[in-house]
Amino acid sequence: MENIIHKAESYLIIGKCMEIHNHLGAGFMEIVYKDALEYEFRKSGIPFEREKEYRVNYKSIILPHKFYADFVVFDKIILEVKGVTTLSEEFVAQCINYLKVSQNQLALLVNFGGLKLNYRRIVF
Repeated sequence: MENIIHKAESYLIIGKCMEIHNHLGAGFMEIVYKDALEYEFRKSGIPFEREKEYRVNYKSIILPHKFYADFVVFDKIILEVKGVTTLSEEFVAQCINYLKVSQNQLALLVNFGGLKLNYRRIVF
């Protein structure tokens, strides 16, 4: 059987996302879902950092543009929150960029914008 990276932690994160989506439903701006996630993470004692800043190192120089991951959970999982109709490949590319600069291996791309919660695991 295949090993799933950070399986237990991912399960907890997606569970919190489902709880929020079941309570709030679709239609809110992303910031509302992020605030709810922060509340749920704090309440559950799940370690996280919100709007974590990453810099890009290019040929030994730091580029002026910075990346801000919505959340880094358990100090190893990027959580990117969306509130759109459908997830596009552009959002997947965004997560891959976050994984590159953070040197983490797993990103969860979660969309609260549909009637059902939609998410993707991105391993890099």
